[in-house]
Amino acid sequence: MRRSRLSVHVASLLLAVGTALTGAATAQAADTAAAGGYVALGDSYSSGLGAGSYISNSGDCKRSSKAYPALWAAANSPSSFDFTACSGAKTADVTAGQLGPLSSSTALVSVSIGGNDAGFADIMTTCVLQGDSACVSRINTAKAFVDSTLPGRLDAVYNAIRSRAPAARVVVLGYPRFYKLGASGCVGLSETKRRALNDAADHIDAAIEKRARDHGFAFGDVRTTFTGHELCSGSPWMHSVNWLSISESYHPTAAGQEGGDRLARHSAGVAARSLNTRRVTEL
Repeated sequence: MRRSRLSVHVASLLLAVGTALTGAATAQAADTAAAGGYVALGDSYSSGLGAGSYISNSGDCKRSSKAYPALWAAANSPSSFDFTACSGAKTADVTAGQLGPLSSSTALVSVSIGGNDAGFADIMTTCVLQGDSACVSRINTAKAFVDSTLPGRLDAVYNAIRSRAPAARVVVLGYPRFYKLGASGCVGLSETKRRALNDAADHIDAAIEKRARDHGFAFGDVRTTFTGHELCSGSPWMHSVNWLSISESYHPTAAGQEGGDRLARHSAGVAARSLNTRRVTEL
């Protein structure tokens, strides 16, 4: 079976953690990663909303068997796999309801969170249904929230993860830019709205990356992975407005989740190398 692109990249991140910390070869890293449990936390970008193949008992959380956490777990067979990411989740939902599986034996944790705190659904509704000025104004309000309030909320999540899973390698994923700019013949939102939405993704990713790195976690920059696969690119890994399933709008397709798996694997390696250096310095 062909591996998912998001899943392959995320997996390289996660798997590389074992290599960086132990100095072992890739095969040994796989054994290290599989020796402990893997817990996947977060919002719809981690649950797999938009990828289809939803797990029947996941209900409104819309956890998909094609989401990058499920793909990585299927390929690497960790000793345990707990998939608690949920569509619509905010930071408080993670701390209140998703952390139960974490323990001292957890080896790997992945999480994407923060977009719903900043008002993702309302931003997209405003930008789709109203004019340029209303869209830009709503995005500016969200940016102010990201600057003033979101860092503290992310700290609460990251502190809780580290407290419950002190030995885990943690990979924090950001959010993609939605649009390829300057594309001709692409209908839908105006170029002004597209540019503002992309700027918003950059803004929240910068905040998430800083908080993640300050906690010693890996940051997976999905913007790099999605380059060339944005809306208006001709080969998108994102849903545009889907009037038949509105909740899937502006979420990764199954192909996008495949790309995320690759990203996560790569990010974990970067994080592990950073963590290894910091531990040596602290000792």
